[in-house]
Amino acid sequence: MFKGTGVAMITPFNADGSIDWVSLKNTIHHLTTGGINYIVVLGTTGETATLSKEEKQQVFSFVAENNTNNLPLVAGIGGNNTQDVIEGYNKTNLEGYSAILSVSPYYNKPSQNGLFAHYKALNDVAPLPVIMYNVPGRTGMNVSAETTLKIAENCKNIIATKEASGNFDQIMQLIKYKPTGFNVISGDDGITLPMIACGASGVISVVANAYPKQFSDMVSLCLKGDFTAAQPLHYKLTDIINSMFVEGSPSGVKAYMSQMGICKNIFRLPVVSVSDAMMENIKKLML
Repeated sequence: MFKGTGVAMITPFNADGSIDWVSLKNTIHHLTTGGINYIVVLGTTGETATLSKEEKQQVFSFVAENNTNNLPLVAGIGGNNTQDVIEGYNKTNLEGYSAILSVSPYYNKPSQNGLFAHYKALNDVAPLPVIMYNVPGRTGMNVSAETTLKIAENCKNIIATKEASGNFDQIMQLIKYKPTGFNVISGDDGITLPMIACGASGVISVVANAYPKQFSDMVSLCLKGDFTAAQPLHYKLTDIINSMFVEGSPSGVKAYMSQMGICKNIFRLPVVSVSDAMMENIKKLML
């Protein structure tokens, strides 16, 4: 179910800071008609840290109700307080969802034993299969290959890892030694092609918010083993991908999507829009 292109969907806002439901519906339509395979709702790209619990439930329900193409949905529910994450699992209405994405604990900098204990606790109570998420650039702590493999072997409700360490030694260790049925998913758009070449099952993407067809076509070709055909699509998007992260994400991807008329270029603090100079560069890079 979670092979191919998943999208870490943005959350659009109005000028007054409220959720822009019209643009959210536009975004869902843009993605579901763009050839992607599944949607991740309220991941980092969705500015989840700035939404209240009530708003998060509203977004989860709205996306499920407007998922007219019936794509698999993944709910982003994670944090650095294990008990609070468990309460989130218990109190969130996940009707219409097929899995949960749960980021590794941030700020606390737990040991590898602490990371394992966190995911073991989630595994034991999660109402849906869990995709763990290793993104040390944001959390400050890498989930090592050894720890991830230990989780994969001992926590059968944890079905995959979104791996965004960027460390190919680690990535190859995960793919080589993972148990059957456990997937390694790229968490970095720019290295999705080589990760799939190594054996990853796909990507949870930021760039596909703006360019779902182009990126999902590239991923599909990679999964078929046709890297010769995939390479031109990969290189067509590399400069765009890089530009989306120069001044932070989701600032970059929303800049593109606002130029496309899909959403407004509005954020909740502390996220802000890209600079005028970067916006001009983005306009030049747009396909």
